[in-house]
Amino acid sequence: MNELVYRDAVELAAMVRSREVSAVELLEAHLDQIHTLNPTINAVVTLDEEGARAAADADRALAAGASAGPLHGLPIAFKDTARTRGLRTTFGHPRFGDHIPDDDDPHVRSILAAGAIRLGKTNVPEHAAGSHTVNRVFGATRNPYDLTRSVGGSSGGAAASLAAGFQPIADGSDMGGSLRNPASFCNVVGLRPTPGVVPDDGPNDFFTLGVVGPMGRTARDTALLLGVMSSSATDDGAAVASRSARFVAEVESAGHDGEDFRGLRVAFAPTLGGRVPVEREVLDVVERQAQHLEELGADVELACPDLDGSDEAFRTLRAAAFDSLWGDELIADPDLFISFLAGNIREGAKLTGRDVVRAEEAVTRLARRADEFFSRYDLVIAPAAQVAPFPVELDYPTVVDGQRLETYLDWMRAAYLFTPLGIPGLSVPAGFTPSGLPVGLQMLTRRGTDVRLLRLAAALEHASPLASRHPEGVAVL
Repeated sequence: MNELVYRDAVELAAMVRSREVSAVELLEAHLDQIHTLNPTINAVVTLDEEGARAAADADRALAAGASAGPLHGLPIAFKDTARTRGLRTTFGHPRFGDHIPDDDDPHVRSILAAGAIRLGKTNVPEHAAGSHTVNRVFGATRNPYDLTRSVGGSSGGAAASLAAGFQPIADGSDMGGSLRNPASFCNVVGLRPTPGVVPDDGPNDFFTLGVVGPMGRTARDTALLLGVMSSSATDDGAAVASRSARFVAEVESAGHDGEDFRGLRVAFAPTLGGRVPVEREVLDVVERQAQHLEELGADVELACPDLDGSDEAFRTLRAAAFDSLWGDELIADPDLFISFLAGNIREGAKLTGRDVVRAEEAVTRLARRADEFFSRYDLVIAPAAQVAPFPVELDYPTVVDGQRLETYLDWMRAAYLFTPLGIPGLSVPAGFTPSGLPVGLQMLTRRGTDVRLLRLAAALEHASPLASRHPEGVAVL
C-alpha cells in the first residue's frame, strides 16, 4: 500500500501545490489501491482511468506557473446520483444502467473547477432511497472494516471509498441520514449542511429535506471540501480558494487540549428523548464520548430538541416528493422499483394537499423551536445510527435493542428525526464496538453554523483521534 492514500486531503493538496508530489503520482497511488481492493469492496462502480489520467497530466500547467485551485490534483469519484457530464450515472437503477448525462450537477462543476481529478462514480442504493448500499445494477458495497457488513447509505460507496483509501474526499447527499449514517458505519466524517449552504438545481427550491454535502476522513478535510461545494456559479477561483482556506483555518485552529469544550453547553440525547431504540454496544460508545466531553470541561445534560411531529412531517414530505418524482412511472410499470421504494411512492400518492401543507407547517414549527433550543445549548450529541454495521445480506435491521421495527425507515430515525429542523449535523468517528465495528457520534448545532460544527468535530478528533484507525486485514493489502 502506498502511504499517500491515507494522507489528509489538506496535506495532499499542499504537497501537489509545492511540487512535492505530482497529480499523476497521486492518481496512480489511488488507482493502485482501487485495483487491489475494490473488486472485494465494490465501492467505485464506474472508473474512468483514461479521463483521470488525462486530467492529472494537465498538472504540468502548475509547473508552468498556473494558479492551483484548493483541490488541485485530488482524485474523487462522485456519488452515482450526481450528474457527471459524459460519465455514466445510473442512480442505482437498471433503467439507467447506460445513462450518460450531458451536464454536471452544480457541486460537481465546483469541485472540478477547484482542480479535483474525476475518477468515476461511487455506489448507492436505488435512487439513494435507503441507508444500505445495494442495488440491482452493481450489487452490494462491503464495509472495509468487516467485509461481511453493510456500509450504510445512501452515500455508502463514498464512505467506503474514503475508508479504503480510494480517494481523500467525497461528495454525498442527505435526506434521512445519507451522509451521517455511512460516515458512522465507515469511521469517516459526513456533514449534512444547513439547507441552502451548498447550491442545488433540484426541481423544488422549497423542498429542504434533501441536501448535498461533503465527506472526509477528518473534519479539516471536510471543511476544505465544504468551502468548494458551497461556491455559487458567480464565484471566481480566488473567492473559492479564499473561502476554503478560511474554513480550513477555522477548523484546524481547534484546540488540542479540549479548550473548545470548556463551558460548552452540550445536550446529550442518547435515545432522542426516548423516541428511538439504540443498540447497547452503540450507546456504550456514545456515552463514553459524552463522559469524555465532561472531562474536557463541557456542561453535559440529558436533553433533546423538540422532535414532536418530526417523524410524521419527514415521512409525509419524503413520500410526497417520491410520488412527484416517480409516481407516473410506477403506474406505468408496477415492477419498476424495489418493493419498499414502490411502497413509499404509493404512500405519497395517497396524500392530500392538506397533508403536505400541515407537514410543511410542522417543519416551520420544528425549526423555530430548534432556534429556541440553541439559545440554551451550544451543541447536541446523539448516536448517528441506532445500530452498528449489520450483515450485508440483510435488507435492513428488523429488531433494535429487542424492539421489533414496523417499517424500513424505523432503524434510520436517529438521523432523520433531526432533518426537518433545518440544522447542520454530522457524524464523526466516536469509537468501535467490541467486535471492531465503527460507531459515529452525531453532532448538531444551530442552523448556519456549519463551520463551527466542524471545528468542534476537529476538537473532538484531537482529544480522541479515532479517524487514524484504518481498516485492517483485507482492506490494507
